[in-house]
Amino acid sequence: MATTVITSLSSYSSYRDSRSPLPINVQHANLAVSSTVYVGNLSFFTTEEQIYELFSRVGDIKRIIMGLDRNQKTPCGFCFVEFFAHQDAVASLRYVSGTKLDERIIRCDLDPGYTENRQYGRGRSGGQVRDEYREDWDAGRGGWGHLKNREEMEAQRQREVEDTYRSDHDASGAGREVPTGAGMPDENPRFREERDDRDE
Repeated sequence: MATTVITSLSSYSSYRDSRSPLPINVQHANLAVSSTVYVGNLSFFTTEEQIYELFSRVGDIKRIIMGLDRNQKTPCGFCFVEFFAHQDAVASLRYVSGTKLDERIIRCDLDPGYTENRQYGRGRSGGQVRDEYREDWDAGRGGWGHLKNREEMEAQRQREVEDTYRSDHDASGAGREVPTGAGMPDENPRFREERDDRDE
């Protein structure tokens, strides 16, 4: 009995759209004839023309739908490529997925078919959910992840408030009384005892 070790390059992932009203078996049936490909891990700066140039090498493209930030209406790192034929969509999984576009390794997956409003990010901030939790700096995808970016902005706002408070006090000449020893590290009690003995 022969077993397969290598996954076929033409196979699509097991991911399914959890928000789709269609039952899972209908989604599977749609994938078997779908001519739409989901493309992920794009740079925010990748253009529709670049995507067309790359994907048109495997077949005739019907249309490209760029993924947009729901709030700002700017690109947010994914798109849908709709071919005229199912075999061209499958060919893009084999020949385009895993290649570099704008210095990023893109990933393609067969999609059951584009429906209106799927071009918008589903994250709380308007972008993609995966960008919400990213903790590393990614210049191609807008810098920090949204949550980390929010933390950075909050810290910056706090620093500005403290600076304003400090400058207002300095300008008025009021100044705050600084308690004795403030800002100094606590003294080790063992050394304090030794010093007290020497003082006697």
